[in-house]
Amino acid sequence: MEFRGTDTPRVQWSGDCLAIAFFEDSIELAGSLSELDQALSGTLAELIEESEFKGKSGSSAATRVGGGNPIRKIAIVGLGKANNLNMDVVRQAAAAIAKLAKREKCKSVGVSFPDLALDSATTVQAAVEGMELALNQDNRFKSDIENLEHSVETVDLLGYVGQEDAIVRAKQICLGVILARELVAAPANVVTPVVLAETAEAIAQEYDLELEILERDDCEKLGMGAFLAVAQASDMLPKFIHLTYRPSETPRRKLAIIGKGLTFDSGGLNLKPSGSGIEMMKTDMGGAAATLGAAKAIAQIKPDVEVHFISAATENMVSGRAMHPGDILTASNGKTIEVNNTDAEGRLTLADALVFADKLEVDAIVDLATLTGACIVALGEGISGLWSDQDPLAEELLTAAAQAGEKFWRMPLEEKYFEGMKSVVADMKNTGPRAGGAITAALFLKQYVEKTAWAHLDVAGPVWVEKESSYNNPGATGFAVRTLVNWVLG
Repeated sequence: MEFRGTDTPRVQWSGDCLAIAFFEDSIELAGSLSELDQALSGTLAELIEESEFKGKSGSSAATRVGGGNPIRKIAIVGLGKANNLNMDVVRQAAAAIAKLAKREKCKSVGVSFPDLALDSATTVQAAVEGMELALNQDNRFKSDIENLEHSVETVDLLGYVGQEDAIVRAKQICLGVILARELVAAPANVVTPVVLAETAEAIAQEYDLELEILERDDCEKLGMGAFLAVAQASDMLPKFIHLTYRPSETPRRKLAIIGKGLTFDSGGLNLKPSGSGIEMMKTDMGGAAATLGAAKAIAQIKPDVEVHFISAATENMVSGRAMHPGDILTASNGKTIEVNNTDAEGRLTLADALVFADKLEVDAIVDLATLTGACIVALGEGISGLWSDQDPLAEELLTAAAQAGEKFWRMPLEEKYFEGMKSVVADMKNTGPRAGGAITAALFLKQYVEKTAWAHLDVAGPVWVEKESSYNNPGATGFAVRTLVNWVLG
């Protein structure tokens, strides 16, 4: 889609569909809207009346304009109450316009918002993100794909001249989100650890980033016994990915983002049974996907922040080489782990990744992972958990998430719960009691960060949706990319 800011008045705009946004209970056709309605022979007022439109969030309607008018269709969309306005309200309204325009087979769209208590750049960025993400459709694995002939081609943002930078920024971020969606949606026979490494290599080559891929032998030399124990059952070679963006000037801060990269999780010898959702374990690299998506966006935006993007990529499989329940592993910081559940493998790969990042002398580390079903039980499928013992870092992430319209809830790091993970034969077990499972997982990870501010994001729920919601179509969402980008830029 091509987005253009224009100062063309609504009454003079011409194209397939003109979409007007209204706040709830502020449906008044006065001034230029009255002039527009007259030019449309009362069609706008008639549409509002016949659709019983009140401006509620998520509501929309459209109708054809007759009489040879230069506007073929007129549409209305609700913003909800004015005092609830934020960036995501605009994003969702724009997504609704995009979907309606596609449904109505409109190639050219004009978008008109009322006066908003947001600056122009913020409004434009949110609108472009909403429309781009709403119309993104992954048809790679379908032989009979939907007819794309009627996709929206041009969008005029009325009253927003001179916001080309905001349009470019939104498109850069969306490219990162779409990359993450495509990685998560692809099956394990398409996206392997090697393919994740190749994706990182493609980003590095396209945007001139530094790339280090540690092979199995390299990881052995660094003592990554936890990561390699997970990897040893698979015929797929493990890849430890370290992608680095460095600004041209002295960075104002240095950050590390670590994504869990399990391209498939069978559960290992603690095999996931049928009915457990094992067929969806292609999504267990949602953290790595978001990490690489954020890397793609950051590499284009080029902020004055150094960022290290890290993933210990592998499969968790079953074979004669598989780690056993009861095995004792030694992570790269020397801490020993008794494996009491081979299906708690993601934290083992993250442990060595955290030790690696902790040595980079960065200002903060964020890891994100589709780590626990317990987090979904606690918060549902639409909210991710956030753990950190650093209040400033936690607040930075929550602010970044609010701007992105991605929901996180800060969870407690209840230190006494770690008692349940203590082992008779090793420093710790890799799982604790069933109660508080998402908390004990975070406490396990905390053991591998010695000197750096750290936060853990459990994104197990929102990386995939079964039903369409605002700008997320059914399937992979690219969740957390926009939060991570906002955090880096903040």
